[in-house]
Amino acid sequence: MTESPYTAAVLGLGAMGLPMATRLAEKLVVHGFDIAAERLDLASQAGITTFDSAATAVKGVDAVLLAVRSGDQLVDVLFGTKGIATALQRGSVVIMASTVGVEAVVQVADRLAELGVDLVDAPLSGGPVRAGQGDLLIVVGASPQARETAAPVLDQLASTLTVVGDKPGDGQALKTVNQLLCGIHIAAAAEALALAHAMGLEPEKTLEALQAGAAASFMLGNRGPRILQAWDEEGAEVLSRLDIFVKDLGIVTKAARAVSLPTPLASAAEQLFLLGQAQGHGAADDSAVITVIAPEKPSPQP
Repeated sequence: MTESPYTAAVLGLGAMGLPMATRLAEKLVVHGFDIAAERLDLASQAGITTFDSAATAVKGVDAVLLAVRSGDQLVDVLFGTKGIATALQRGSVVIMASTVGVEAVVQVADRLAELGVDLVDAPLSGGPVRAGQGDLLIVVGASPQARETAAPVLDQLASTLTVVGDKPGDGQALKTVNQLLCGIHIAAAAEALALAHAMGLEPEKTLEALQAGAAASFMLGNRGPRILQAWDEEGAEVLSRLDIFVKDLGIVTKAARAVSLPTPLASAAEQLFLLGQAQGHGAADDSAVITVIAPEKPSPQP
């Protein structure tokens, strides 16, 4: 008997979902679902088999890749009125690729286990371009058996794959620590570049000099050019929305309170992103946080 090919379903074919599905389709059979007809058309053109509902897309698959914005959305996708949980086959895995916090993932994992389905906690970092190239950074918390089942998907998407523990929630814990640093670094980069401009320094040269010295960081190099574009009328290209860091730093500070650990720098950064969202920049690139510090380009002081 011929063994059935490994099949993965990707639910949500947006900015990240479609390039991930396209990358997976290079080696695997891929099912796709999205509520937008134009995204389904693009997926079909990329060799992805599309469906008119999430429940039909996941029937008989080995793995389901989910990227949702919150724990509430995760619960709704799996167990809501149109939830997919009961359509999943026993022995399959749900790969959770978003940052939603430890608590939500642990609760969902327990409910899926009752159906014979494993949850692979695998929050990822990167962007649409890197997703399409299989160049994502993924941290994983899952049992060895679940990791083995999910391996064809994870190996195709990740250039750096780090197993941080054997249970769901471990991946979320490490990603929470990661987002603490990322949020602080973006806020600090914005503050530094606003100060440089106000002091009369040439911003591009300042950024180049900083990246060549001890103050260099990935976030300064990655976000710096976009931070300088945030003052322009059209702003920077949206590669990572500001409201994502409102969510992620909220997860950070909630996790810190749960273990009675003070995080004053993360809390200060969270307030900057919250102010940015309150000022209408939630859908802008996260580099727009500089406009909270300096709404307009500071006039260099004589």
